[in-house]
Amino acid sequence: MLDIVIEARDAAISASMKVKRILPFRLRRMVGPFIFMDHAGPVTDIPSNPSTLDVLPHPHIGLSTVSYLFGGQVTHRDSLGVEQIILPGEVNWMTAGRGIAHSERFEDPSALTGGLEMIQTWVALPEKDEEAAPAFNNYKPAELPIFTDKGVWMRLIAGDAYGLRNDVKIKSPLFYLHVVLESGARFGLPKEHSERGFYIVKGSIEITGNIYHAGQMLVFTPSVDPLIVAKESTTLMLLGGEPLGERFIWWNFVSSRKERIEQAKEDWKQGRIILPPNDNREFVPLPDDKSKPAGGTPKPEPLS
Repeated sequence: MLDIVIEARDAAISASMKVKRILPFRLRRMVGPFIFMDHAGPVTDIPSNPSTLDVLPHPHIGLSTVSYLFGGQVTHRDSLGVEQIILPGEVNWMTAGRGIAHSERFEDPSALTGGLEMIQTWVALPEKDEEAAPAFNNYKPAELPIFTDKGVWMRLIAGDAYGLRNDVKIKSPLFYLHVVLESGARFGLPKEHSERGFYIVKGSIEITGNIYHAGQMLVFTPSVDPLIVAKESTTLMLLGGEPLGERFIWWNFVSSRKERIEQAKEDWKQGRIILPPNDNREFVPLPDDKSKPAGGTPKPEPLS
């Protein structure tokens, strides 16, 4: 049966970047190892100063951030010295481990004219990997297998599903797919994993006579195999996997231990999580810090 329907909520991650926040939700914190999901855009009205879209350097621990674009481009910079432009169909997979800072900037206005749209998820790390060394990988579309069938197109972003696999480096069993359905197409969830759900990016679908629309995430109880029927051209993001156990989340920090969250707060205050060496002139302060980064960017609210 359908376990829960999550309605996306409005949130802001920078002065001009508004997002739809799906996870975490108070009644459903995680789906498999996925603990966070934001849908940014489509942004078609680009501000006169595109830098107000930028997400300034900020810290993470205990998770991997997964960025996937439908349109536009984003420049990623992090504490490792990585500078990577991500384009539509690519995956940026950054593992924070014991601590990393990164920024996401929109530096080429011409690349945004067709509309900026991005999904970012966070994947919690198994306890044994929470203090691992930070790492970053960019994966090109050619590295992400595509499957097509009548009325169905899908790309495997990470993990395994429907017999598809790729070399994206993951730490626990999961699946993550970009799926496009033509009107009338019928589709089912993968059966390889115990926790499964999908987010409707655009369009609408029908399950057992009920209609669901863009901006909703549907999560299903284990062993239930719903028949998904596209009511129009529809884009879905499928995700799930095996649960990792309880995780605490505060602002950008995730951990299996509350005290580790407190340590991360102090580490960011004291500068022990270094800024990206090629983007270190401004940053997002800890939300309870009264200081403001250069440019007056508003402080984000804690997630919990």
